[in-house]
Amino acid sequence: MSCSILMRGGNRLVPVKKNEVYRIEISGMTHEGQGVGRIENFTVFVDGSIKGEEVEIKIIKVNKSYAVGKLLNILKASPDRAEPICKVFNRCGGCSLQHMSAQAALKFKTDVVIENIRRIGKLKDVVVHDTIGMENPFNYRNKAQYPVGQLKDELVVGFYAKKSHDIVDSPQCMIQHSVSDRAKLIVKRFLEDNKISVYDEETGKGLVRHVMTRRGFNTGELMVVLVLNGKSLPQQNKLVRQLTADIPEIKSIVLNVNTANTNIILGNRNIVVFGEETITDYIGRFKFKISPLSFFQVNPVQTEVLYNKALEYAGLTGEETVFDLYCGIGTISLFLSEKAKKVYGVEVVEEAIRDAKENAKLNGVDNVEFLVGEAEKIIPDMYQKGIRADVVVVDPPRKGCDEVLLDTLVSMSPERIVYVSCNPATLARDLAFLTGKGFQVVEVQPVDMFPWSIHVESCVLITRDEK
Repeated sequence: MSCSILMRGGNRLVPVKKNEVYRIEISGMTHEGQGVGRIENFTVFVDGSIKGEEVEIKIIKVNKSYAVGKLLNILKASPDRAEPICKVFNRCGGCSLQHMSAQAALKFKTDVVIENIRRIGKLKDVVVHDTIGMENPFNYRNKAQYPVGQLKDELVVGFYAKKSHDIVDSPQCMIQHSVSDRAKLIVKRFLEDNKISVYDEETGKGLVRHVMTRRGFNTGELMVVLVLNGKSLPQQNKLVRQLTADIPEIKSIVLNVNTANTNIILGNRNIVVFGEETITDYIGRFKFKISPLSFFQVNPVQTEVLYNKALEYAGLTGEETVFDLYCGIGTISLFLSEKAKKVYGVEVVEEAIRDAKENAKLNGVDNVEFLVGEAEKIIPDMYQKGIRADVVVVDPPRKGCDEVLLDTLVSMSPERIVYVSCNPATLARDLAFLTGKGFQVVEVQPVDMFPWSIHVESCVLITRDEK
């Protein structure tokens, strides 16, 4: 079909028209997993396509510098293409890489890390190992959060659709543990049978907002949480009886109160209606208590892989003082404590530090001290008081490390920095800062913590540049 001209993009003509159909070759992939192609050198993004494919698309959005196409037909498929096993893959916003083979998805993640380090970090010749995947990349999540809503006359409990808050209802999720799906279906039937209202984001009315499950993969213990726009649930004893009769491994049923007009899932108040306030699980030999509000890595198998790599990179001999920054509930701190002389864990979330102290006590660890506050404030203060680290481990949120903190680490000049990252872009930015201040990146190990999603964790060994 001949190209049409809609508008001028800068000084050039836009060669595509909305709602028209085109054939296009996919020449690359974005970091979000979209295929990228060109029509008369004009960039077009296509969800669901893979590099090397020839596809037929319909243009659904036109901008002055790019367009977005909807995939209609695959004219020439990539050898990396796979049939998604999830029945709602095309609608659900959870697993955006299920149309790729497992090996292709791992290579995609490795390439994302390499490209960010090269493009944003301006670093060449950095050793980036192949992403470590899972032997069985399904049913790996120990936490599920199902939004609840109404679609016309039907109650739906599932996951949000791509780029929206429309709820996709599905009886089975291939990355959640099967017991989470069982609990979700029991709650859904209970809500339907007892005509209990569900939350409407637009009006702020309705009672039940989310169903959350947390499972101890090594203990088998299950927690079920109903997030309410209120303080009580009608017929709650009936629900307790139904859940515990069908799922005997349930240890905790909790009502979480969230009456705020917010997209944040959980409120701060929990009401235990059955069993205990927490469940327990293990990472390696360490035992952790998990509450509805606890931060705990969702993939316990790969968490152990990631933490063991961090411990390896730390290179501890038993004589080192270690800082574990953005320590959360102390999971990495406890791993480090086995081979360190002293570990200081720092975290801004007060509830997490409370959990971290409890976890240290639970595991009989006495060489870890946890401090609450912003790392960029606490670490400069500790350094001024003469407390310095031989090894620093940082595991920041997606925004990366604060520059004040990085400056302090440069002044402190530890022998090694181990950087655990969930965002290759901010990781690359911070690596550029450190390498410009006398450090060198030795190697990077990506770990696939979230199979079939675009997300990737990285563990990086950074040392002082002695040249």
